[in-house]
Amino acid sequence: MAHIAEAVIDRISDRIDCLVAGHRPGHGLARAFYHDPEIYRRDMERVFRRHWHCIAHESVIPNVNDFEVFRIDTEQVIVTRAADGSIHAVLNVCRHRGAEVCTKQKGNARVFVCPYHAWTYGNDGSLRAARLMPKDFKREDHGLKTLHVRVVEGLIFISFADQPLDFSEAEHLLHATCGQYGWASARVAHRETYPVAANWKLAVENYVECYHCGPAHPEYSQTHALEQPSHMIEAMNAAMEQRTGELGIEIGSGNHWQTSREGREAIHAFRYALYEGVQSGSEDGKAVAPLMGRFSDFDGGVTSIHLGGTTFLVCYPDHGMIYRFIPKSPETCEMELIWLVDGSAEAGRDYDLEKLTWLWKVTTAEDKTIIEHTARGVQSHYFVPGPIAPMEHNELRYIDWYLDEISRPEGASA
Repeated sequence: MAHIAEAVIDRISDRIDCLVAGHRPGHGLARAFYHDPEIYRRDMERVFRRHWHCIAHESVIPNVNDFEVFRIDTEQVIVTRAADGSIHAVLNVCRHRGAEVCTKQKGNARVFVCPYHAWTYGNDGSLRAARLMPKDFKREDHGLKTLHVRVVEGLIFISFADQPLDFSEAEHLLHATCGQYGWASARVAHRETYPVAANWKLAVENYVECYHCGPAHPEYSQTHALEQPSHMIEAMNAAMEQRTGELGIEIGSGNHWQTSREGREAIHAFRYALYEGVQSGSEDGKAVAPLMGRFSDFDGGVTSIHLGGTTFLVCYPDHGMIYRFIPKSPETCEMELIWLVDGSAEAGRDYDLEKLTWLWKVTTAEDKTIIEHTARGVQSHYFVPGPIAPMEHNELRYIDWYLDEISRPEGASA
């Protein structure tokens, strides 16, 4: 029976590899990449279990023993703050029979007691007690599965990989970008999750290109100038950088968008200007919260960061945005939006929550509709992917990156 199972796996692998090899350069992905369950499983193995993912801002667990459970595909990750203030990430799977040891979404707990047989775990994942086990049982060998964790500028990143990708380039750029905006001392003002009836890649592809911004996002396009001719954008960006320099701030940028072949995480940080007179991403372009970090005034710009294939960050001088893309099944995903403000800012006193969240709520609701229109369309057996437009260069880069990632088994390099 084992050799039959291996033969089936080999046939599936060969079929996926043929689809990858048959991809037409400069075009979108074929239909199967958006609904095939076996491709989805490979996505989980070679993208999600290989790369780093921002899962939250540490202000969601501010106190010792605070915890929250996060779900990605079939995995449940408990993020905790231990007694010494350190942050841990453990899988919500008992090492005895696999039951969920944490049955609440969030809370405060020194230990997690499995409801099945009462195995008891510290919030760092260590096994504290296992009732009626034999004398030779070693508790130290049966702690909860722990994930790699990095906390940078208040952002909690996790990796499922046994040997995670080198995060040093990403960390450096996060300090040079989010660090200037004061994200380490920020706090979460609002979180909202959008369920999307589409494969996770359709959601990410939509995010990384602005070819659709003009026709699909009139509200966003009134303040963000990404659709202007390149010579106009260059002039606006130069004026923005001059204003930033006059404020005594140096914000980093850099393109380290790379596959995992060399063992390093992918990150790309870039800056772009808002229209003249626009201060922030809001309905009227005016400020929506107190200035953050090193900013004493508005520079009329935005810093955008793409990291690891599923994490996207947007920095305005008065607030920040975390965009998380979360796979749920071959044809469903979630987009979680997290709004950050200065850690001392209070809703109702320093900012109006509705004004703070208006632009990205409107834009994301529009995106959800667009993505689901596309998901239904690509189900057609007659769908043939068309050529990628010049304004979709980030999508083209993302597709090429994705295909390279799923072409290599876990642990494979160049």
